[in-house]
Order: sequence, then structure tokens, then C-alpha cells
Amino acid sequence: MTSKFLRSLPAAVVISLFVVMISASAQTTTANPKPATGLPSAPSSGAAASSAPTTIATGSGTRIGTINIEQAVINTNEGQRDFQALQKKLEPKQSELKSQNDELESLQKQLQNQGDKLNEDARATLVKQIETKKKSFDRSVQDAQEDAQNQQKEIFQRILQKMAPVIVKHAQDSGFAMIVDTSNPWPQSPILWYGEGGDITKAVVDLYNTQSGVPAPAPAGGAAKPAVPKPAAPKPTTPKPTTEQPK
Repeated sequence: MTSKFLRSLPAAVVISLFVVMISASAQTTTANPKPATGLPSAPSSGAAASSAPTTIATGSGTRIGTINIEQAVINTNEGQRDFQALQKKLEPKQSELKSQNDELESLQKQLQNQGDKLNEDARATLVKQIETKKKSFDRSVQDAQEDAQNQQKEIFQRILQKMAPVIVKHAQDSGFAMIVDTSNPWPQSPILWYGEGGDITKAVVDLYNTQSGVPAPAPAGGAAKPAVPKPAAPKPTTPKPTTEQPK
């Protein structure tokens, strides 16, 4: 599964810059230290401005690697399974919205084609009906978008929470000092350029799939149809010189 499903929703999940600082022997200064994950905690919306900044452990390696967190989560077997299930779950609502939209378009077409033939009261009633249905439709679309976005975020955050230790361990074992997220292109992210040699996206996906034990889901919509070959362009022909003598 690709990110096509995510892109099909206007309120798609947007992943901010995700920086993983790796440490083989990180220490904390709290009274009850917890095992270092190497990942900064996401601040809650109600956090006080005076809260102490999260301590980020640095790695002992020298390499800087990259990972596309968005693609890593989506391309795991678990991500494919859960996003396909969500898409199936949302199909009834999409059908309902399509029916509402079709009805609204039908009324608008009726007003366009018959508006000048209707008396004042009939035309006003039709206009009012269209306005009421449009408001209802707009509210339904907004509610559906918010619901879909919230469910996508829940899936994404749940998988990412379990994927974080996999990223840290792989980065430690591979001698990375830092892993940066490349989900968003520059200038949306501060990463101007990076080479593919240090990208660990596929390696993390493979490791996560092995650890999760979730089998690869069947492709949605059946097997892909083979591409239809394009007809070859006709080759230009060079006229042969004639040997016939003019009479």
C-alpha cells in the first residue's frame, strides 16, 4: 500500500521533523531514571511554557542517516493492514456523502434548467432547499474528514510508538550518530539535500515486520493489471530511387 489513501483525504496526517539521537550509554539526571529510548517526547498541548526541555541523548557514532517516517509506517505489514481496514471502514460514509452530493447536484441542475420557468414561491422554495442541503452536506464532509484524520493519526502514532525502539537499535548497531526524518521535502523541512546511501527506511520496515510477526496483507483490489504497451511510432520510410527512364 502506498500513501495514496492518505493523500485522498484533505486532512491527511502530516509528520513534522522527526529527529532520533542515538546513545549507547545515555544517562538521565532524574531521581527515578527510565531506560533511554533516544527519542524526544512529543509535548502535550497543555504543557506549561516553563517546562524543562526534553533531554536528547546523542550517539557515539559518526554517521548521519535518514528515514522517511511516513513511508516506513505505511509500508509495514501492520500499517498496510490497518490502513486498508480503515479504508474499508470508511467506505459506507463515502457512499453516503456521494449520495448527498448527487442529490445536491440534481437540485442545482433543476434550478439552473427550470429556474426561469418557476413562479416566485416555487423558485424560493427550491433555493432554500438547496441551501439547507448544502449546509448539511458541508457539515457531513467536515465531520467525515475529522473522523478519518483522527483514526489515521491513531494508527500512525500507535505504529510509530512501537517502531521507535527499532529505529534506535538499528541506528546504534550501524554506527549512526543521528537519524533525521525526510518525510517532508525542503523547504517544509530544513533538510536541503541527502544521499540515498544513508537511508534506513527499508531496513527499519524489514526489522519491524520481523519483530511484529504481522504477515503481509493481500493486495487491495486484486492483482494489478499488466500495463498496456503503447503502439510503436511508425518508422519513416525513405523512397527508393527509380531506375525508370523518362519517355
